[in-house]
Amino acid sequence: MSGDGPKPRVERPSAKAGGTLPLGFSRSGRLLKHSDFDRVYKQGRRQFSPHMTVFYLRRQAESARPERSSRVGFTVGRVLGGAVERNRMKRRLREAVRLRRSALEGAGAVDVVINPKKSVLKVEFAVVLEEVGRALEAIARNLVEK
Repeated sequence: MSGDGPKPRVERPSAKAGGTLPLGFSRSGRLLKHSDFDRVYKQGRRQFSPHMTVFYLRRQAESARPERSSRVGFTVGRVLGGAVERNRMKRRLREAVRLRRSALEGAGAVDVVINPKKSVLKVEFAVVLEEVGRALEAIARNLVEK
């Protein structure tokens, strides 16, 4: 068969090469540990919107690693659908957060967990983008006031 050779590698443009937005989350920008998710759920506050619930908690300054950036995690339970649907929800939310993450810049070190509703799959991406932006702005506003 012709054309079965290795596929050409597609390079993603870097933010340094003139792009304005980072293309993903660095490991330090993601919430990864179960204990961190638990802490945000138990000690944090909530921000509600029609298609998701956003939990957040200001991170205490750890003496070993004084990070001043936000970390974002997503929880999409099995009750929301099969693996394909859950992964699609996470991809949509990840992209919305990537585009609106700058709203958290003045908030300091904060952990955010986004818990979507099933409607995130059906609604227009512009609506998801708007809701994520509003939620992140509200979180930043609440944390700056305190």
